[in-house]
Amino acid sequence: MTSARPTTGHRRARVARKPVIAGLAATAALVGAWYASAGAATSTAPNLTPTTTTVTLSAKFPYLSAGYNSTREWTRTATAVAPNGTLRVAWPASDGVHVTPLTSAGKRSGADTVVKGTKEVGGLVAHNDGFALLTRVADTNKWKETAAAIVRYTGGKQTFRTKLTGTASNDTSPTLDGQLTWNGTKYGAYFVVHGAGGFADGHFGDKLSYVSAKGAKLSGGWGWGCSHNEGIALHAEKTGAFTSLCFDDWRSGLFVSTGIGAPDNAPVVQREQCWAGYCGGTYPSRTGDLVKSSTGRYATAFASRGAASAKKNPEDSSGRGWTVTPKSSTHQVAVAFLKNRNSGPGKAIRLSNNSGVEHVNVRLAPYGKDRLLLSWESLKNAKCKDGTCTGTFTGTNVRLIDWNGKFQSATKVVSARITGDIAVQKDGTLTWASVPVTPSYASPLSGASPTTTTLRIARLKP
Repeated sequence: MTSARPTTGHRRARVARKPVIAGLAATAALVGAWYASAGAATSTAPNLTPTTTTVTLSAKFPYLSAGYNSTREWTRTATAVAPNGTLRVAWPASDGVHVTPLTSAGKRSGADTVVKGTKEVGGLVAHNDGFALLTRVADTNKWKETAAAIVRYTGGKQTFRTKLTGTASNDTSPTLDGQLTWNGTKYGAYFVVHGAGGFADGHFGDKLSYVSAKGAKLSGGWGWGCSHNEGIALHAEKTGAFTSLCFDDWRSGLFVSTGIGAPDNAPVVQREQCWAGYCGGTYPSRTGDLVKSSTGRYATAFASRGAASAKKNPEDSSGRGWTVTPKSSTHQVAVAFLKNRNSGPGKAIRLSNNSGVEHVNVRLAPYGKDRLLLSWESLKNAKCKDGTCTGTFTGTNVRLIDWNGKFQSATKVVSARITGDIAVQKDGTLTWASVPVTPSYASPLSGASPTTTTLRIARLKP
């Protein structure tokens, strides 16, 4: 359990604290627009063009959200595959979270299940007979905020609704930024919490809870981890602690939190300038992808400003605070490889270097047996302030890399936007929800989100 850091507002509010120049030098020189170590594209060009089907929605989906400094972000959807190959897509509407059933080919197969009284898609697990959803529900607490909950539907009916925060644990969850995973026996839910009493009153941290197939709370996990948590990734394991990563704004960077929350000795994946409002955008909507290889290694991808220097903050009496000076004002594409669930990276590689281009919505998925699909959106003529940028959208990009970070294809611009979690089907086909609009990042989001009544379901088979 980690101690909490004083906070005076919601975790999405930018903290007006300026970084201090520190003394850890960058470790690699940049050559041109990409790292020289990334290698050249292979001679055989794979077909990276997704096929799409259109699904008509039963309610209006507000597809944009305001991130840090009101930057435009996709409102998260989640696409998940059941053992029998059928798919589910979860998306929020004014009457609750909708879960749309799809065939294995990405076509609607029935009416939506509307999970009433819920807000936010925090994670989705598809089962043959239904689904489990990590979401937020109404609660009674001192902050008048929502509670985190797992809701399970079987055969079209709710079979349990288990709250994961409450008065007994002195916490709430006004925003999840979460992940839900399933190992065949139990669920793991990783999400943001707000202290509502006790030692963490008024502070923000994160929580990992395990829940049985019948909705009972299980031992393990923790009640307070990264503080503040600016990004979460979680991978289910058959035995032992689920593998987890967190962007911590106090220790300032991306850390391995598997089994330990985020104490001072959490392994460092990458130092980043992570004071709230500066670290925003590293993981899309503060949820990241964590891919496991057949040999037990892990890969994650994120948007990074790097670390020109990093040192402990002398103004922090706890000794836990770090100050990082970023290498660039714009975010570049980065990938990190972990040798196992408990260790820091064997390699952390910055794959792009174009100071005038902002890279957002960086995602990673397995592509066949030994490659990874890397995707991102790029914004040219980027103008940055307080860690976030605006610019002109130039496309959704995909590219293949191997498990050493070397390129295995050329970059391809595709029309299928990625608005959330990617499902991996049995034959390796990647399936995700795609909002059929052209993004605009020219200005912050003001006012209500625009809405859509259609989703495109994109599929890409290796």
